Amino acid sequence: MDILKIKGLAKRFGSQEVLKDVCFSVPEHSIYGFIGQNGAGKTTTMKIILGLLKRDEGSIEVCGEEATYGQTRTNHSIGYLPDVPEYYSFMNPGEYLQLSGEITGMDKQKITAKSQDLLNLVGLDTSAKKRIGGFSRGMKQRLGIAQALLNEPRLLICDEPTSALDPIGRKEILDILRTVRERTTVLFSTHILTDVERICDRAAILHDGRIAVTGRMAELKEEHGTDSLEIEFTESPERGEFQRICPVNIADKIEDIDPVTICIHADEIEKVQTELFGIMYEHNLMPLGIRRKKPSLENLFMEVVK
Repeated sequence: MDILKIKGLAKRFGSQEVLKDVCFSVPEHSIYGFIGQNGAGKTTTMKIILGLLKRDEGSIEVCGEEATYGQTRTNHSIGYLPDVPEYYSFMNPGEYLQLSGEITGMDKQKITAKSQDLLNLVGLDTSAKKRIGGFSRGMKQRLGIAQALLNEPRLLICDEPTSALDPIGRKEILDILRTVRERTTVLFSTHILTDVERICDRAAILHDGRIAVTGRMAELKEEHGTDSLEIEFTESPERGEFQRICPVNIADKIEDIDPVTICIHADEIEKVQTELFGIMYEHNLMPLGIRRKKPSLENLFMEVVK
């Protein structure tokens, strides 16, 4: 079953067309990576799903029910974590979750039990009595996930939850999102491709207001990605010499990484590798290292953007 279905979504701000015929669906209990550069329209899409912005065209269904601007019926099935969640800094996590539950009409006993469960889940049980004002950015993000899950939503929307975190904070958030897929479905908006590769089983790339590619992660890499060969030379003149003697059919596939390193993307990488070894032997070129790389989401993203 698809928890979220979007068909033909379009949005304009004046003469600027931000979204153009956006279509994708999110299956239940998946972690769906919603990928795009900053300003691609990811946040606009999520605000339309939440009924905070009016769409110009298209339809959105959440758990089989139409999502409508200004109406919050479908939001009863949604938990939302904005990129910068705001809190009452004088409260502690327990007090904040209690307030959040009361606002939505939850039973007080259920709020208490659910709050304890969620604070354990996000690793804030030992900080339950500390003021939120003293929390780090990562702790605030974890509290935001707990608040978003308080009403047991069927869809959890996360807008750039790891963008401003250090590596430890990012890992903590990703581990939590991987765990909560047993409870809900996650729409994970981000521009950090390695995060998507670590936890998502499906993804869509939003570019120029449209969905450029979408599908299962493994299929996206296999169908759209290409193998590559990374070659590192001792010094830049060696690299220059290598590019000078390269056949045109290979030279066109070269990507500059740094002054001494290049990357060659090709479908028949074994054939290219054999040809290159012969050329380098013939011209007495000895690279510092050669590494074969499998298709990655970064390769696909760069292909789409370019």
